[in-house]
Amino acid sequence: GPQVLEFNVRFGDPETQAILPRMKSDLVDLMECSISNRMREKAIKWDEKACVSVVLASGGYPGTYEKGKAIKGLKHFKGKTDAFIFHAGTKRDNNHILTSGGRVLNVVGLGGTIKAAIEKAYDGVSKVSFEGMQYRKDIGRKALNRTISV
Repeated sequence: GPQVLEFNVRFGDPETQAILPRMKSDLVDLMECSISNRMREKAIKWDEKACVSVVLASGGYPGTYEKGKAIKGLKHFKGKTDAFIFHAGTKRDNNHILTSGGRVLNVVGLGGTIKAAIEKAYDGVSKVSFEGMQYRKDIGRKALNRTISV
């Protein structure tokens, strides 16, 4: 029968990176309430916007991949509130940001609809480049199809 291989009770990326940008509540305050068993006092407040996170991975990932590739286009996200990045497998070398892992960056898009969030995320993806960069092109499509068929 079914067996449990792994059970995680933690914030995992990129899932967290598609959830937390929508949270209006103070995360530290919520954690402190959780630690002291006072969660009944708090209601988590959410932004109604949709959020999509796309992983940019090194060529070869999840197998063997190269490191040390220069990442271009990160300045595009400066000051943006509807598209931004989370670093994962990156490192700084002087004034350059280089790849240093399999999952390199997560590009997040926020929008009034799932479609708008997908468009923001993939527009952000189009601004970033590094040698061997790969990413899925179907992120958010299942959710988009569910909203269309309802």
